[in-house]
Amino acid sequence: MKRLFSILAVVVFCAAGAPDAAADASADFSWPLSPRPDIAATFDPPEFDWLPGHRGVDLSGTEGQSVLAAGDGVVVHAGLVAGKPVVSIDHSNGLRTTYEPVVASVAAGDRVARGDVVGTLTAGHGACSPACLHWGVRRGREYLDPLRLVRPTPIRLKPFQPS
Repeated sequence: MKRLFSILAVVVFCAAGAPDAAADASADFSWPLSPRPDIAATFDPPEFDWLPGHRGVDLSGTEGQSVLAAGDGVVVHAGLVAGKPVVSIDHSNGLRTTYEPVVASVAAGDRVARGDVVGTLTAGHGACSPACLHWGVRRGREYLDPLRLVRPTPIRLKPFQPS
C-alpha cells in the first residue's frame, strides 16, 4: 500500500508539472480583458533566450477596450518600450505581468488591485484584427505561460500497473 501511495504521488506531481507560483495562482489572478477573450496566439517560448519565440499570449480585443490588472501589485512601468505602449506590474509572489500595446491610465509606483483598469488597448500588435493584447508573465528572466495564471493545469491520474 505504501508503494501504491508513492507511485500515485509521483504521478500526480508529474501530471501537474513542476511547482511554480503560476501553477497555483488561479485564485489570485484573472483575465486582463473582460469578457473573457479568445486566444489569438499561444505561448511558444524559445529553446534559448536569444532565439525567436512568443513569450506571452495574444488575446483578442477591441481598440479602446479597458485592460485590467490580472492581479494585485505595483506598476513598475507605464510608457513606451521600443516605440510601443507597455504597462508592467510586479506582484508579491515574484511575478511580473506585462500588457502591450496599452495606453496607460496608471503611472509607475501606483498600487493596483486585480481587476483595476490600467489602460486602454490600442491597435498595433501583430496581425491581430481589430486589436490584440499581448499578455506576458515572467519570474526574473524566465518567461512563463500567462494562461497558467487563469487556467490551472489539470491533474490526470494514470492507471496503476502493479509490478
